[in-house]
Amino acid sequence: MQTFSSNATHILAVDDDPSMRQLIMDYLGDHGMRVTTLADGRDVTDVMERETIDLLIVDLKLPGEDGMQITRRLRDASDMPIIMLTGRQEEADRVMGLELGADDYLTKPFSPRELLARIRALLRRSRAHESVADNLSRIRAYRFSGWQLNVRLRRLTAPSGDQLSLTNTEFNLLAAFLAAPRQVLSREQLLLLSRLHNDEVYDRAIDVQVGRLRKKIGLAPSGEPFIRTERGSGYLFDAEVDAVR
Repeated sequence: MQTFSSNATHILAVDDDPSMRQLIMDYLGDHGMRVTTLADGRDVTDVMERETIDLLIVDLKLPGEDGMQITRRLRDASDMPIIMLTGRQEEADRVMGLELGADDYLTKPFSPRELLARIRALLRRSRAHESVADNLSRIRAYRFSGWQLNVRLRRLTAPSGDQLSLTNTEFNLLAAFLAAPRQVLSREQLLLLSRLHNDEVYDRAIDVQVGRLRKKIGLAPSGEPFIRTERGSGYLFDAEVDAVR
């Protein structure tokens, strides 16, 4: 019998195929995750109310409430990561699942190793988002090199006293950088934090948005950009940052 620490990642897997439920439970359990399985969606709400679930794996086709209905209902109330499974390969199903709020999509049969990798990637992104959101809830402003970002008013003030307008994406990007100064943030993290959800333009989208933000804040006193590109890794905000609580 497997035992898990109290802080083990808890996965809820909903699939009407008993062999699939067993595969998911055994493989993820062998990698230190606690797994609760259900054969249909009727008990999802009860489990969510009783347990702290970190990520949901849900099959598209289920008896009663299907995976899309479950995803739509949960997404209205929660940002919990969701991976949708299906035995069908139609693009329309994948697109519909993602539009309803699923974060990722796997077509059966799939490698358990790939499922584990996708779970870990989604959890990293989710926890990065929670960390920045927690910081923003406790911080009134960030200051760096004469600049000030007022978090409550979402207002950026230059050393000259001029106020610069920021799009929602630019504000979220800058807030993410200021919450983790001189730390490399991957494109994956920044895409999540800036809420750019488009599978077709992931890397290009974040590069464009970072480029626009760079132009707005200009150069650091050293003459170098505040936002440095770390080749193959992501971006780093290179400045001393003070948080005003």
